[in-house]
Amino acid sequence: MKNQNVSLKQLSSCKRRTLSFVSIGFLAANAASFPSAASAFVHPIATSSKASAMQQQRFIINTFPLKKEPTKHLLQTKLMSSTNGSDESNNNYPLEPKTYSQRWVQLAYLSILALLSDWICFSVAASPDSFEHAYPGASAANLIDIFLFTNVASCFFVTDVVTKFGLGKSIKGAAALMSVGCLMRSGIPDLSWLGGSEIVHAADIVQSVSQEVIEVLPDGISDLVDTSTLTEASRVAGLEPYGLLVLGTIFVGFAQPYFQCTPPMLSATWFASNERATATATALNFNQIGIAVAFLVGGSMANNEVGIHSYFGLITLLCAVTTIGTVLQFQEKPPSPPSKSEIEKLVRGEKEPPFLESVKKLFSTKGFSIPLAAFICSISITNIVGTFIDEVMERGGVTDQLGIDLAGAGFELAILVGGIVIGGYVDKTKQYKPVTLACLLATMFFVIPLGLTDHMIGNEPVLLVAALLGLGLACGPIQPINAELAVDVTYPSDETAVESVQQVGGNLVSALMVPVAEWALNQDYEFFKQIRPLDSDIRGDVLLLFTIAAVTLVYFSTFDAPLMRSEADKEEGDDD
Repeated sequence: MKNQNVSLKQLSSCKRRTLSFVSIGFLAANAASFPSAASAFVHPIATSSKASAMQQQRFIINTFPLKKEPTKHLLQTKLMSSTNGSDESNNNYPLEPKTYSQRWVQLAYLSILALLSDWICFSVAASPDSFEHAYPGASAANLIDIFLFTNVASCFFVTDVVTKFGLGKSIKGAAALMSVGCLMRSGIPDLSWLGGSEIVHAADIVQSVSQEVIEVLPDGISDLVDTSTLTEASRVAGLEPYGLLVLGTIFVGFAQPYFQCTPPMLSATWFASNERATATATALNFNQIGIAVAFLVGGSMANNEVGIHSYFGLITLLCAVTTIGTVLQFQEKPPSPPSKSEIEKLVRGEKEPPFLESVKKLFSTKGFSIPLAAFICSISITNIVGTFIDEVMERGGVTDQLGIDLAGAGFELAILVGGIVIGGYVDKTKQYKPVTLACLLATMFFVIPLGLTDHMIGNEPVLLVAALLGLGLACGPIQPINAELAVDVTYPSDETAVESVQQVGGNLVSALMVPVAEWALNQDYEFFKQIRPLDSDIRGDVLLLFTIAAVTLVYFSTFDAPLMRSEADKEEGDDD
């Protein structure tokens, strides 16, 4: 066969040598259809321009015994090709999966970016009255809804953008976009606390240039930055006009899916098969820490117009520092794959289709819609509870702002801890279904005390806080576990496409449910009126959340799909 080299280890038997040549010649001639069980690695090398134009490929194939068993061989393959006559990176994918310490840097940056994005989303959720006083006619819930709807729209673009530009460039670009959005929300942060006349003078120059730019903007745009729409107190404090605040929120909402839809891809690309669920849980649920920070920091800082301005400025500075670090240190991919399933995907050389085609393929895959439903259930419940945490705590007897902020932070921290602990268990056992069912059942149990009042006993703040923490531990892990389950059943699909669909569903349902839950907050349903010890009432929003969890539990119990990626990874252990 032209342009084909074959090298073999010397075998002691002439008969075995002949058989090996015949077998390898057949494999080289049919390299595009290697069996999935073959252990392989891909090494792109540029050849001559003539070969590039003809899209020629050469294969060098070696076989060698494994553990000195003559009947058990590993197929080690190098694919040498040229594309458009340009040199590709000299990546060498070895036979054995390998992980690198850089994976923790990747996970740290993606997690911090997710934290910041949800901090921004829920930045004024802990102090809605102060925000509405600074911006009359606006509400914290509406701002969160704007963020979530923008998030949903952006999810439709994430997969195609990541496919075209790669994970590294996409994350860096999204981080920069988020920083610009923060700057719109806060204006130029006050840097006087850093000390030094040069820093203060530079800030003054930037501020004056900004004013000059505003003066030459078209009317439609300048209206967004017209400070005459602000109250006197807000203008004196230095707050940005509400239109610019909304535009900045839209920028951040558009950037967030690049941090929320890519954790499964990051886990698959960088982490071993027994680390993926934990890594995904960390990155996905770190946004809950952002919400916790919003309660703690926002609750203490954003209590008036001046505090809100300083608060937004702090977020902008932190976002800018994180963006600089991301640009400098976030990488595209490791030198070699971390798992057998990733090696197999590289050998197949499959090109991911456009997002809408991926969606059709995903929904036609057996078992995909069930983890999607569980994901939507989890994100809807946690988002609604986080949005209305003030009302939830006050009706249970927790009325001071610090207590509310601490309870809200505890809830978000419980989500992260539950995701890491339970996700680690699923990493080892792959028991997706029983763990998810147990979490859904516990969610139903813990959500009831959030809106149940026994008239004889009265409010029980301790019970309320305990139920809130239990809800976080039970409901939070459902998201990352079912993100990994969806990737598992649809393997070798694009992980980003899978998570994009889940985020679209989760955030769209959340955005639609927020106004419904806001209405249900004021609906009371009394039970056992005639039995004094049992006479109690329950709020409508809690009934809504209980129903969502119950319906999801029944639907998830029907799950019965093969775990395709887990099966591919098992072959790694079997070969050992």
